[in-house]
Amino acid sequence: DPLKNGKSFDLAEVISEAVDQSRLHAEKRQIVLAYESFEEARINGDRNQVTMAVQNLIENAINYSPDKTRVAITLKNNDGLAEISVSDQGIGIPEKDLERIFERFYRADPARVRNGVEGTGLGLSIVKHIVSKHGGEISVWSAENVGSTFSIRLPIHAHKEDEK
Repeated sequence: DPLKNGKSFDLAEVISEAVDQSRLHAEKRQIVLAYESFEEARINGDRNQVTMAVQNLIENAINYSPDKTRVAITLKNNDGLAEISVSDQGIGIPEKDLERIFERFYRADPARVRNGVEGTGLGLSIVKHIVSKHGGEISVWSAENVGSTFSIRLPIHAHKEDEK
């Protein structure tokens, strides 16, 4: 349980780390990673797990986007929740697949996959599991040939004395 043994950490730092881990992959495809943080947001939990979840969303955005596009990552506070959004200008997800993309091993139509993207269909289910274990939720908006936005909402940690 990441919350039982969790520590308070700054989400802006976690997102910066995830962006840095994906930068080389993005540069090879001439995809701009644009990260903007509007406010500080501290959460409680397992920093490594949350970093992995955010990086997974960034990597997916890169993988399913055409070369020379943009992936935008934002962090903002919204009513006691930290909201991380990852938006791409990619191929989008068909409406019929939207409700299933967080299922383990689910893959959309292989004919739609571009850039030789292969995977197990576990990435988004792992992200959902991590977010859920941290008391949050994940949602997606997508339109085919327009792009997708994945949003993670996590409860903000309010205990200043725990920030060591």
